[in-house]
Amino acid sequence: MDSRERMLAGLKEALLAERTGSEFYTLAAANTKDPQGRETFLILAAEEALHEKYLREQYGNLLAGRAPSPMVSSWGAEFNTDSPIFSPDLKHRIATAHLEMAVLATGLALEDATITRYRTLAAETDMPELKHFFDKLTRWEEGHAAALRRQQELLLESYWHEARFAPF
Repeated sequence: MDSRERMLAGLKEALLAERTGSEFYTLAAANTKDPQGRETFLILAAEEALHEKYLREQYGNLLAGRAPSPMVSSWGAEFNTDSPIFSPDLKHRIATAHLEMAVLATGLALEDATITRYRTLAAETDMPELKHFFDKLTRWEEGHAAALRRQQELLLESYWHEARFAPF
């Protein structure tokens, strides 16, 4: 498999991952009881759909032998609050927040896998424009992962204790 074919295969995998992420966050938004979580998951779903659009465009360019196109959008949403995904009220019902904690863990696994995929694609391409494209997507996904990780760290001890996972 030559370099172009590897990039096309990598772009196809990335497209599927972004679609999976968008669908996952849409389902999370529909099922959380937390209003801030619902809004945040809809933002994440929209950003994953935007990534898919950019990947589809790059796939078409590469397939047609055209140069990669730059990403039109800059960075996505900022998740800089103390509780970046859920409202602080979630902590009051943390013992029953199984769905929300599962979404954090699964979302983080998806984001980390996507970051790894984009780093690999950036390292494998010999096209500077495509490398830059994957580097930008990596940083964007790192923002998602950081917010999910920060929220998980904020809630994990309380969840562990209140949901009675501790053996004592």
